[in-house]
Amino acid sequence: MPKRSEEMLLDLWMSLLLVWITCVPCVSMTPITGQSKSTQTGGSAAEASGPAEGQRLLSRAKRGWVWNQMFVLEEFSGPDPILVGRLHTDLDVGGKNIKYVLAGEGAGTIFAINELTGDIHAMKRLDREEKAEYTLTAQVVNADTDEPLEPPSEFIIKVQDINDNPPQFNEGPYRASVAEMSSVGTPVTRVTATDADDPVYGNSAKLVYSILEGQPYFSVEPNSGTIKIALHGMDREMREEYLVVIQAKDMGGHMGGLSGTTTVTVTLMDINDNPPKFSKSLYEFVIPEDLPVGKMGGKVKANDRDIGENSKSTYSIIEGDDQGMFEIVTDGQTQEGILRLKKPIDYESKRAYTLRVEATNVRSEPSSGGPFKDTATVKVVVEDSDEPPVFLKPVYVLEVNENAPVNTVIGTVTARDPDSTGSLVRYFIDRHTDLERQFNINVDDGKITLAKPLDRETDMWHNITVTATEVRNHSQISRAIVAIRVMDINDNAPEFATEYEAFLCENGKPGQVIQTVSAVDKDDPIQGHYFDYRLVPEMLNNPNFTIKNNQDNSISVLAKHDTFRRQKQEMYFLPIIVTDNGNPPMSSTNTLTIRVCGCSKDGIVQSCNVEAYVLPIGLSMGALIAILACIILLLVVLFVTLRRHKNEPLIIKDDEDVRENIIRYDDEGGGEEDTEAFDIATLQNPDGINGYLPRKDIKPDLQFMPRAGQHSGPNGVDVDEFINVRLHEADNDPTAPPYDSIQIYGYEGRGSIAGSLSSLETASSDSDQNYDYLREWGPRFRRLGELYSVGESDRET
Repeated sequence: MPKRSEEMLLDLWMSLLLVWITCVPCVSMTPITGQSKSTQTGGSAAEASGPAEGQRLLSRAKRGWVWNQMFVLEEFSGPDPILVGRLHTDLDVGGKNIKYVLAGEGAGTIFAINELTGDIHAMKRLDREEKAEYTLTAQVVNADTDEPLEPPSEFIIKVQDINDNPPQFNEGPYRASVAEMSSVGTPVTRVTATDADDPVYGNSAKLVYSILEGQPYFSVEPNSGTIKIALHGMDREMREEYLVVIQAKDMGGHMGGLSGTTTVTVTLMDINDNPPKFSKSLYEFVIPEDLPVGKMGGKVKANDRDIGENSKSTYSIIEGDDQGMFEIVTDGQTQEGILRLKKPIDYESKRAYTLRVEATNVRSEPSSGGPFKDTATVKVVVEDSDEPPVFLKPVYVLEVNENAPVNTVIGTVTARDPDSTGSLVRYFIDRHTDLERQFNINVDDGKITLAKPLDRETDMWHNITVTATEVRNHSQISRAIVAIRVMDINDNAPEFATEYEAFLCENGKPGQVIQTVSAVDKDDPIQGHYFDYRLVPEMLNNPNFTIKNNQDNSISVLAKHDTFRRQKQEMYFLPIIVTDNGNPPMSSTNTLTIRVCGCSKDGIVQSCNVEAYVLPIGLSMGALIAILACIILLLVVLFVTLRRHKNEPLIIKDDEDVRENIIRYDDEGGGEEDTEAFDIATLQNPDGINGYLPRKDIKPDLQFMPRAGQHSGPNGVDVDEFINVRLHEADNDPTAPPYDSIQIYGYEGRGSIAGSLSSLETASSDSDQNYDYLREWGPRFRRLGELYSVGESDRET
């Protein structure tokens, strides 16, 4: 019905406009004849005036156009062209032969003029929103010659607006957001509509905004289009999103105006207006006592109806954990409180804990007076577990003297089963930490004893790991570190710090320090080292050297006189006894070697070789150079002489002599008649003299009785008879291939431990042989075994 009413109103307005358009041209567009008239410029008029002689006739031409400003109504679509206006000139009188000509924008296409009457009609439907005005030019010309009778004149036709465009929201649909619980009147957003009609003429473009949907939550200002909160206490947790429909209507919102609508989706933004809330007031967790530190024992969750940062909470333990056994942390993904162990718990010590846990919002609103909180009770029950033995100390430090006898008790480690049942414990040493097996442990009481003597100077510390295992459950194992320190005893004698070799100048003075000697000791006494130096008893009255204590564990060796000569004695050996202050004291004898050398006046050693003094006295350096030059000259002469010497050829070039020296090596023996060249008996197998040995390289299908061979001694063999017998046997053997060979070549003698390697006397064919045993005879036979194996595999493939 509302739509039908609007159509009826639109038809009524259109009827009124048609009446107005029909009446107005008859009144406002008729020519106004009283304003001006055309000036008659004909010849009779000039004669009637009769200007005086010598004067020039002057005249002023007035504008001949008479019209008002022309308007045309847009969107007119009648059956006939609409009359826009009429042009008229003073020249249009009587039967004057004139016509009107129209030019300019739209002339001839949009606008047409009656050449006789000057009426201008709009031929097409016009739209002001496309073009608001047209500029045209009118002119009066002679109808016959088209000669202009008046200059052209310009005028404007304006398109008059009607309300034919509804308001439009070019930026819609809109999305806006506002904080929940905002006060009434809080602006949400602003919508803007535009109207293509003329904002100056009438109210076609005057818009008024109203709300069609979204009440009573929102309102809109009619003139500005600003949407505001209209209801107090809008809660996001109840409803988060609203759809608002806004209408913009022109004609100032009056009846008959056109309208347009848009939608605005309003989302309520969350604020922290809800506290966290535990899903339960009491949580109960059962945690085994062997749960490792840092592992999770349970989870709690405080739900918050807010979202985002407003829903995040932190958890803390506020009561019941005086010993600091637990801690609770927040899972950033799930917002759960994770209860973890901070210290180990023991069922035998305490079997239950009651904790008070608090959840606190991370963010808070300034008007809320502080962050929201909630609390819950967490009861933790400790579950008994089969725990491994526990050592009284995690690390034991024991001491033992070096060189202590084997089976000396070093110390004892103790572990107990913490469970209420109390299982017995067995002790073992982890041999990965005692590879040399220097220690033993009693499996029952944990006493550690010495298995090998120890030397502190080799290893001062020994770190081993001892394990304790329950008797009833061998999987329950615990470990403890035992550090064994080897205590020092005085078992090493002091010795010189290095191998000293002293040098004594021949021109030295008595009491001169020859060498400073110090000693070292591998032992490390608590009170420190103190060394005593003395000469061996047989050297106490030594006329050449003496020693002096420097009071810093070192001595100085001094010369007693200045008559040392290399020709007399080049080297001296001074034995010195060094004794430490240990209990009991240890001593060693070390020998100092002293060489007598020639020195400069400043005491710098120049030469210590005694051979320098056997040169003839008085032989100068120049003489030595002359002797050396003579030797070199003799060598050069000898070399030149040898180069010039021409050796005789060793080969005799006489042909007869050459033939006489040819040695022939083509002796092939005397053949079958020659019985002295070699002994054929070496080829005869003594094991086969009394019987026939069949061939064994191919397994025979038929066996036959062997013939009795000829009995011949090893030194009286008839070769011809021997060969004939063997040939006859080979010809009559149905299993033997036609081999042209004597079948006795496989004999290698009786002295071979391994027997024969030939296949000629094997009891089976090649395919049945296994040559792996050849590899066991050593590297010399390994290659032979590989060759046989390869040959056998080739035959199989």
